Amino acid sequence: MNFPKASRRRVLAGIGSVPLAAAAGVPTAHRERPRRPAAPEEIRGERRTTVLRGADLVLTMDPEVGKGALGTLEGGTDVLMQDGRIAAVGKGLPVPPGTRVVDASGQLVLPGFVDLHNHLWQSSIRGGCSTQDLYGWLADCNRATLPRIDARDMYRFVHLAALDALQAGVTTVVDWVHPIPYDTSERYIRALDDAGLRFVYASTQGAADIPLIPKIKKDFLDPLPLASAQVSVHAGMSALKELRQFHEVARDLGVMLNSHVLEHRDDRKDDPIRALREIGAFGPDLLMNHAIHLTDEEIALTGERDVRVAHCPLSNMRLASGIMPLPAMHRHGVRAGLGHDGGTNDTSDMFNVMKAAVGLQRARHEDAEIHPTIPAVLRMATLGGAECIGMADRIGSLTPGKRADVLVLDPGTLNFAPRFDWTSQIVLNGQPPNVSHVFVDGHLRKAHGELLHVDTEQVVREAELAAEHVRGA
Repeated sequence: MNFPKASRRRVLAGIGSVPLAAAAGVPTAHRERPRRPAAPEEIRGERRTTVLRGADLVLTMDPEVGKGALGTLEGGTDVLMQDGRIAAVGKGLPVPPGTRVVDASGQLVLPGFVDLHNHLWQSSIRGGCSTQDLYGWLADCNRATLPRIDARDMYRFVHLAALDALQAGVTTVVDWVHPIPYDTSERYIRALDDAGLRFVYASTQGAADIPLIPKIKKDFLDPLPLASAQVSVHAGMSALKELRQFHEVARDLGVMLNSHVLEHRDDRKDDPIRALREIGAFGPDLLMNHAIHLTDEEIALTGERDVRVAHCPLSNMRLASGIMPLPAMHRHGVRAGLGHDGGTNDTSDMFNVMKAAVGLQRARHEDAEIHPTIPAVLRMATLGGAECIGMADRIGSLTPGKRADVLVLDPGTLNFAPRFDWTSQIVLNGQPPNVSHVFVDGHLRKAHGELLHVDTEQVVREAELAAEHVRGA
């Protein structure tokens, strides 16, 4: 099956080409922003060379393209995107004829957020089992719901959640996908593709269906330019044989292994770290999610072996799981990024995740300078996440030559203004409505605060219909 040729995104990928008028001298926050119908070339999805003109603050996340750790540039900086890549960053950039000009005066520009851990299908159970800890939630919401979702409704739930993440500034998502049938996998991936995100599909299966993992990659992921794969597992000594098989599949495919590890204190009983070490997986090709209840020795080993971790503070709070020992990990050089973690994050809001990651450590250690600092958490949400999944050569910073995954933030709002320290305000004041524009691989997905070529009301109606089916199953 070669469904990408029929993918709705092949028809609607012109999200990348809506003309934006530049009204010289008029602050963006106070300018009337009429919506324009898409031109024929926009519907075909052809990329257009685009310049973000005159941004008041650009955080490139590249110290060689700007000042300091965040690559800060202030005072009328341009970002030029061409052929899906960052072409140049600087002031007064010359641009080719016909370039689309986006007036970014008074705006903030930074790389798109990297969501390192999600389960998008769990939009089906948002707000559910709110009095339960991890194990109760898994039993009463997660495992009780997934078998009831057919392929059609899976598309609806995933499409809703993927668009929600996109509109909130997530340009890359790592989606840890529970065991689902082959045809449901096709619809799941189609939903991600149609949304227009860059995504990593981390697939697991039951032991008898392990051969489906490379088949799904070959049939559905390999043809898609914004898709890549990982192999997802639940690590533990009780299923060491199967874990070894999953690891072999990951090595054969040349992809990372992605595992939940020590999210709950009682997970220690199955000794996941020992299991991962025993099969030879404890290294840079391993992404561990949560990693809350590591011992000091395990933290040191994680840094020594360059294992990567995904921190999901809002989910961990919601499920009473604990707080990741992030400062200790940082001292040992552990690479870490941030994740939403599906239904138990309840929202797609990386601003909230960043603030929680900072606030939890400050509260625990009673130290306002403890890691992660504001600059550190911004890096975790962008370049740090890209590093954790081996994509830092392509995304995560506004370095010329990298893919053009870019956010424009509007600070001229009641929740954000007035200006004091915009870098800190991104983390402490930012909300998804501040995301004015989103570019993924150079394609414009959101403009002036609205997703393009998306009937949001219809997406919500479809998700509500799917929810009715699941409740009645």
